[in-house]
Amino acid sequence: MNNIAKLLAIIALALTGSFVHAAPLSISLTLDKANLAQPTMGDQMQFHSVIANAADKPVEGLVAWISLVEIDPGNEQPVDLEDWSAQKAVTGARLEPGKTLETTWPMRLIKQGNYRVVISVTDRDQLTVYTSPTVEFHVTQKRVVESSRILPVAFGVPLFLIGLIAYRHWQTKRHTPSEQNHT
Repeated sequence: MNNIAKLLAIIALALTGSFVHAAPLSISLTLDKANLAQPTMGDQMQFHSVIANAADKPVEGLVAWISLVEIDPGNEQPVDLEDWSAQKAVTGARLEPGKTLETTWPMRLIKQGNYRVVISVTDRDQLTVYTSPTVEFHVTQKRVVESSRILPVAFGVPLFLIGLIAYRHWQTKRHTPSEQNHT
């Protein structure tokens, strides 16, 4: 009875086309960590992807794009890459059977937090989107305001303006009585 149930399940899968086929496209994604032991806001990072065509026919109209997701607890959300200065897509490429397409995805780190990056790929003929494994990284906050640079300006500008006003007032008072004596 158990063997009959297994056989019926296999037949049902075959009839519905639910067998998993080997993906014609495979994508790898790596992070270039050269000189970035601890990524900080403002740093530049580069991700490298390799898209391989394992099918027996070319892939036409290939579209590959990068996605960034913030994964901080309570703030999980996709990130708009416009601010991050990231290359958004590779489009219109033709990938021959057995060939690969290598792409570098530069990104400027804008905000502190924990992130994941993934590359997605599709073409104009398939209804499938293939994705790479995710790469996770952490961006540390960079102090952008330092008191040693701000305090001289914060105190110096008002003192300069007060001094300028006092000087103009003193000049006006000094010249006003002498002008009245000559008239």
